[in-house]
Amino acid sequence: MKYFCFTLAAAFGVSQKIAFGADEGMPQLNPEFWAAQIFWLILIFSILYLIIWKVFLPRITDNIESRKLRVVNDLNEAEKLKESAKKKLEEYNKIIENSKSEAKKIIDENKKKLDLDIQNKKQKFSDEIEKELLEAEKEIKDLKKSSIKDINKIASIISEDIIKQIVMTEVNKSNVSAIVEDITKKRTKEFV
Repeated sequence: MKYFCFTLAAAFGVSQKIAFGADEGMPQLNPEFWAAQIFWLILIFSILYLIIWKVFLPRITDNIESRKLRVVNDLNEAEKLKESAKKKLEEYNKIIENSKSEAKKIIDENKKKLDLDIQNKKQKFSDEIEKELLEAEKEIKDLKKSSIKDINKIASIISEDIIKQIVMTEVNKSNVSAIVEDITKKRTKEFV
C-alpha cells in the first residue's frame, strides 16, 4: 500500500510538470502565469472565506455563547447556593442559640425545683425535729412528774422505816407522806 501511494504521488508530480509546462525555474515567479494565479487565489480565498463565515464562525460563536451562558448559569447557581448556605448557617446558628436558651431555661427550672424541693425537705425535717423535741420535752416532763411521784413514794417508805427504827414505834403513813410531798414541792420548784 505504501509503495502504491508513493508511485501515485510520483506519477502525479511528473504529470503536473508536463501539464503546466514549466521547464525551468519556478512558475509562480513567471509573470505570464500571474493572472491565473491571482484568479485562483481570489477564488480559493473567497470560497475559504465563505466556508469560514457561513460554517465555522457560527459554530464557534454558538460555542462561545453557550459557554458564556453555562458560565453565567454556573455563577448564578453558585451565588444561589452561597445564599442558601448562608441561610442554612443562620438557621443553624438560630437553632443552636434556641437550644442553648432552652437548655438554660430547663437547667434554671430544674435548679429552682431542686432548691424548692430541698427547702421543703429542710422544712419538713425541721418540723419533724421540732415535733420530736416537743415530744422528748413532754416525755421528760412526764418522766419528771412520774419520777417525783415515785420519789415521793420511795421517800415516804424510807422515811417511815427510818422513823420506825429510830423511834421504835409505828408512824402515821399519811403524816409522813404529807411531809415528804411538802418538802419535794419546795425542792422541785428550785429545779424546775
